[in-house]
Amino acid sequence: MNEADVALKPRSLSMAEPASIPLVGLTAWQALVERANLQHGQKVFIQAGSGGVGTFAIQLAKHLGATVATTTSAANVELVAGLGADIVIDYKTQDFEAILDNYDLVLHSEDGTTLDKSLRVLKPGGRLISISGPDPAFGDDIGAPWFVKPILRAGSSTTRRRAKRLAVDYSFLFMRANRTQLTEITSPIDAGIIRPILDSVSFFTSTSEAIAYVESGRAKGKVVVTMR
Repeated sequence: MNEADVALKPRSLSMAEPASIPLVGLTAWQALVERANLQHGQKVFIQAGSGGVGTFAIQLAKHLGATVATTTSAANVELVAGLGADIVIDYKTQDFEAILDNYDLVLHSEDGTTLDKSLRVLKPGGRLISISGPDPAFGDDIGAPWFVKPILRAGSSTTRRRAKRLAVDYSFLFMRANRTQLTEITSPIDAGIIRPILDSVSFFTSTSEAIAYVESGRAKGKVVVTMR
């Protein structure tokens, strides 16, 4: 590991718990803090609230003073509400577009249909940050070859046009390792403000089963693999 990519684990956690943090913690931090500069009193819609990114992002957004709406299944309503979500929508029986309006920020992690609807719940000047589909700026960020950039531009052109018509901002976020941000994330964790949500811990010999479980979509929070 590059020493610039890692940080000391929070003192209050076991060894397994911090393993669940870097991917989801940095994704949430870079979306809500670094890029969106989420402010106290703003409204944010975080999709898939019971997933790894969702469980962390809800807690971080509440720590920042935002009003949080999220989607989940009926079985996980209590979980996400306990993390601080103010509005919990059962995605199987409810249409979030009919419930949410005039939001400042959407953290998008679902499919294209959900993306289109999410643009419409934003207020003019609002922002949608997606972690499930790249845009042209992503090509610049990663130094993509010249022939890749037109592909990225074409793939997101429809969404960018719709966002422009609605006077909202659309961008894609690809998490990057960052020691400084991991260190900042440690403070609210040690203070008990944010807690990692672990669905389960599996031994290395059961890695394939753990991956299959994650891919089933039933995991709540993160699945950690540990060595014996």
